[in-house]
Amino acid sequence: MQIFGVDIGGSGIKGAPVDLDRGDLAQERCKVLTPHPATPEGVADGVKQVVDHFGWTGPVGLTFPGVVTGGATVRTAANVDKSWIDTDARALFAGRLGGLPVTVVNDADAAGVAEMEFGAGRGRKGTVILLTFGTGIGSAVFVDGTLLPNTELGHLEVDGHEAEKRASSKVKEDHDLSWQRWTQRVQRYLAHVEMLFSPELFIIGGGVSRKADKFLHLIEGVQAEIVPAQLQNNAGIVGAAMREAQEG
Repeated sequence: MQIFGVDIGGSGIKGAPVDLDRGDLAQERCKVLTPHPATPEGVADGVKQVVDHFGWTGPVGLTFPGVVTGGATVRTAANVDKSWIDTDARALFAGRLGGLPVTVVNDADAAGVAEMEFGAGRGRKGTVILLTFGTGIGSAVFVDGTLLPNTELGHLEVDGHEAEKRASSKVKEDHDLSWQRWTQRVQRYLAHVEMLFSPELFIIGGGVSRKADKFLHLIEGVQAEIVPAQLQNNAGIVGAAMREAQEG
């Protein structure tokens, strides 16, 4: 069974048909740049461009970098235009895609769902936290495989600063931080999250998961197991398709 998945991020919009039996992309993904400002209309145009690239005419699952309630309504917009707040994203995207069935879900929640089913969290019980490091920091919290949606732990305050303003991969790039320097910030953030939630496992997702060998071994003082996302930066696409299959 195939469903189309789209992952909307602060820097890019990427998507592809997803093989839900394998938990992997059925075709090589298409990516376009997220417009700036990232208004609802501009992002919807980007989504249409990605979907049209494949000539897709079936259901579409989409992620959004913020809180999404009821598979439709956007409640926060930290890394996109503030005009997204209270937007009915499901109606917006369905209209732009010619009435195709759509479901919208928080981006980190989608990545987490995919990793728990097909990736690093498969079969894991207890508390598992996936953290995506990208333009911001997204989070997905699971207890015995059940998702607590829209946690947004990237906005926790650590040492007087919002965590994602100090430890996202965008911050590393913008300030040209060494892996060592950036990892110290990530370590401090993980220690804070561990103090609050006592997880058995951290899964590190987002684009930086492809470079896990450069930083995971530098993290010290965190008791939880720390592993990279197995689906890497495709986890959001796969999870979006999974959620549409569940909700549609």
